[in-house]
Amino acid sequence: MVAPAVPELTEEILHEAIDARTESLISLRELGPPDLVHLAKQPLRNAGKQIGVYHHVTGVDASSSASLAAYINTLAYKEFGPSATTKTLEGTYCCYNAFSRVDMRVHAPFPGSVESYCIDERGEKRKATDELWLETYLCSVLRAYSYADDGTGDTIRKIIGVRRFNPVTNTETEHRFLSSAEQLFFRGWQLGSDSIVQVPNVVSNHLTAGLLKYFHTTGRYASGINLFEKLRAQNVEVASLLAKVLFMGNEEVQGIRVLHDALKQSSVDYVMLDAQAEFLLNKAAKAATPEQKEERLRMALGCADRSTIAAPSEFGTWARLAEVYVAMEDWENALTTLNSCPMFTYQDKDAPVMPEPKDINLPTLAETRLDEIDSEPESRYSEQVDPSLLNLRAAAYKGTFKHAYSILTEMTSKIGWDQLLRIRSNVFVMEDEYREKHETQGYPKKGNASTDALRGTPDPTEIATNGDASEAGDDDEVEKDEAEKEGGSEGEEESVGKTLAPNGRPEDIERPLSAVDPELIKKGDESTSNEDPSRLNNKRLCERWLDSLFMVLYEDLRVYTIWRTQMAQYRAQSMQYKKSAEEWEILGSLAERLQHVDEAVEAYRACLAARFSPKALAGILKVFERTKTTRDTVAATIRLVTWQYRWYSEFSPELLHTVRMLIEDEGAVKIRSIIQATNLPQSVLDLTHHYAALCATFRSSGTDG
Repeated sequence: MVAPAVPELTEEILHEAIDARTESLISLRELGPPDLVHLAKQPLRNAGKQIGVYHHVTGVDASSSASLAAYINTLAYKEFGPSATTKTLEGTYCCYNAFSRVDMRVHAPFPGSVESYCIDERGEKRKATDELWLETYLCSVLRAYSYADDGTGDTIRKIIGVRRFNPVTNTETEHRFLSSAEQLFFRGWQLGSDSIVQVPNVVSNHLTAGLLKYFHTTGRYASGINLFEKLRAQNVEVASLLAKVLFMGNEEVQGIRVLHDALKQSSVDYVMLDAQAEFLLNKAAKAATPEQKEERLRMALGCADRSTIAAPSEFGTWARLAEVYVAMEDWENALTTLNSCPMFTYQDKDAPVMPEPKDINLPTLAETRLDEIDSEPESRYSEQVDPSLLNLRAAAYKGTFKHAYSILTEMTSKIGWDQLLRIRSNVFVMEDEYREKHETQGYPKKGNASTDALRGTPDPTEIATNGDASEAGDDDEVEKDEAEKEGGSEGEEESVGKTLAPNGRPEDIERPLSAVDPELIKKGDESTSNEDPSRLNNKRLCERWLDSLFMVLYEDLRVYTIWRTQMAQYRAQSMQYKKSAEEWEILGSLAERLQHVDEAVEAYRACLAARFSPKALAGILKVFERTKTTRDTVAATIRLVTWQYRWYSEFSPELLHTVRMLIEDEGAVKIRSIIQATNLPQSVLDLTHHYAALCATFRSSGTDG
């Protein structure tokens, strides 16, 4: 298998990339950035000059200094030959150890002996020990999975010039990976966790997330069961991970037994309770009869409710409970539970902080040449995009806000915007209700946002407009925009209740109403007489971040409705509805976000008709996989694999999982035949054959014989 091309970023000042990495070590909070490979080169025609070039890489074997030096050697020896213009004088490989928070470095001069050492957060040089190399190797594998692209190209575009390799290519390297994971398992919490986990623990951290992703991708469930069985003997909490792998491998009965036995010993383990709730929720979706569905949801509700009691500060438990209520079509409780979710500021993956390069060289391998893919970059940057599409704030949501928004859009897709607003007004105190109550008491007409059990009257001078001084983490910009809009011509007198009209005119959609600042309600006078009970007393306070989500959802629905209405009008007049490829891609993402699958596919197809787009093709691929359209799935996968390889990535867990599932469903011989029968260059087909060969190496289901 040919290796991806080597991108090169040229420094203004020699070694400034290494110096910038050293300075950034103190600010790293997650698994660390991709590995940095720096080469000092000398032009053959100018022996007195040195230039520094570098690139980033993930998935290289970091188990020892020798393996990293070998990678540097492969880069240096590529230059030998009559066409060479430079020679490599020295190379430096930097690989971050997130356990001990040091940067492991290998320096290899040519010629000369290899030196290995590590740099701590203060920039001081330390000795590299075997224990540090063990930690570094495990971090390297986890980073390879964490920084891998999902097929859409979004991750690839975040950091320029990253080569991505598969860190586990056979059963031997798998054994080394799982052995190191076993040795360091109970230190995994030191690595941190995904942004939806408030407090990392033994079973919720980057190490366990990486392990589960590996087993899901490769289907090596027996290896996972064996690993977690051994670890469960040391800590009963590992039972939740064991059960999850058993569920992946369709060992559902055994998985339930494991959770049942473990909960007898630890009845308040929220991860195990959440695992049960997730399992029951999935089974309810596949229930044969309404009675079975109701029974499974009732049991899921009990587990989810207990998990929120066990971990009230975790977002995941409350989100699961909200999902159960949505499945039960208990909309008011779903909205109330969603409002109770603790929201966390999104912590993005560590990214390299590098000075502006002097030059960037992004070469293309002949093996990846495909006309439809090669034309993508040129056409992409010349397209015009409607500003209203660029300003859709929901597209930027991540972490807890993205998850909460998906629950809100699921409710909207099932009951509609109009009904959602009615339920919102039933659950939360709305602005007109608040104003009406306080006008009768002689207070000014000012206030916004819903209130929780309004039992007193806040100081009128303290009542603020919704959107001021948001504390919703990533939602700060959303709140700022809200404040600007609320203060505009629309004013505070807008009301709620109009739905998306059949004609789709945006003026027929009115903005959701805001309500009183929750902090001000808390400052209110608690001495209000109980002799005048208010109907507001049973309503709740709507958190500012949820208010913002309603506003953002309104914007999404408004743009979506305009698009669908214009499409219908153009079709009625037998006219072509024209948009740029970038606009079609954004509209497809919008429809997908609002859970309108058919409309998303329609937009993505229109985008692909104009130019190649990995995001659009990945969106369509999801539908192909769900509908078991084998040939279309293979065709899409081949193009995505080629595009990934074009941008130096030979490994995508999601695409490997897609190929594995194709082979599991249809058999390896049939899938290889379909790939080979595709009318594309053989070098392009070989890239996807490589993924199929990996499945055979791991003896995945369907590869026998």
